Amino acid sequence: MFACRGKGLLLLSAVIGMLGCGKPEGLDSIQVSPTSQSLAVGQTVQFTATGTFGNASHSSTQNISSSTTWVSSSPAVATITASGVATAVSAGTTTITGNATAYNGAVSSSAILTVTGTSGGTSGGSGGSILSLTIIPSSVVFGSLGESAQLLAIGTFSTAPTVRDLTNSVTWLTSEPNQYPVTNNSSAGTTAGSQNGGVVSAYVASSGNVGAVITAEATDSNGSIATATASIGCPLVYPNLPTTPGSCYQSVPLLLATLTVYNEGLNTTTWELTAPAASGTQNVITCGPAAGSGKSVCTATYPVGTSVKITATGGTFGGWSSNCTNTTITPVATCTIAMTFDETVGAIFN
Repeated sequence: MFACRGKGLLLLSAVIGMLGCGKPEGLDSIQVSPTSQSLAVGQTVQFTATGTFGNASHSSTQNISSSTTWVSSSPAVATITASGVATAVSAGTTTITGNATAYNGAVSSSAILTVTGTSGGTSGGSGGSILSLTIIPSSVVFGSLGESAQLLAIGTFSTAPTVRDLTNSVTWLTSEPNQYPVTNNSSAGTTAGSQNGGVVSAYVASSGNVGAVITAEATDSNGSIATATASIGCPLVYPNLPTTPGSCYQSVPLLLATLTVYNEGLNTTTWELTAPAASGTQNVITCGPAAGSGKSVCTATYPVGTSVKITATGGTFGGWSSNCTNTTITPVATCTIAMTFDETVGAIFN
């Protein structure tokens, strides 16, 4: 009888609007899907929250996963992110709940997530299920052809130790094997770098900062697989290619090498890594909470050929990355690194 538009009386229009004509507004309810899900340890699943808006006569739905508050009743079985991605941690059952604020108050919806498989491992092996893999650094830009860099592969697991250096146990792959080769661990080699995995070199210039993609692939004792990638390049610098500093036009003898140190363990409060200058007169690396905020990863530059001794203090020390030599843990944790090219050293503080 009445239309919900036009220039009718204000009072009549307001009454009609209250009766439901016009655009539906307000969240009425949510529904989480899938309502049940089964995963193996280490696998993930995206849960979705669908919101119903309006009233019975003018209802509409939309995806509200990003604005929903997600909760796992048992984080030891499975965790869930703010966007609704659940990760299976250990065998068991947990309830995944999505909470939201509706027009008439709080509303929620739940799903059952069952995790199968064991999270243990064999004694002395990697064990557990790998949850993620990270390459450090995630990108390398060389300054001249012939340079090399050490990449580290760091895995996160569902069982202790949850963070592990997998550099010499992952499979390293390169998208350009003839231009940017990468090494895999080999106990048979005797030349420099041949026994370490993750050493990438530049033999051909790239048109930009990315000339190849390096991939690390890890498989744990439960058959779970994780991969990570890093970009590698040796760019030409225009306009004067042969004479422009930093251009990969031709091989230039490497004079300086950069050392990067960081903590790959779970202790985030008491650890510290120190390393002296090339002259040995002062520390140029003081990295960690004991050195101040914002120093979770530290770098310093040394002349090529310098032997650098790194010292670790604070917390329970768990070990050094595999590219270190002359390592000790007691009475003081130290590591020696020969700066023949850019190096990255990780220390595990538990």
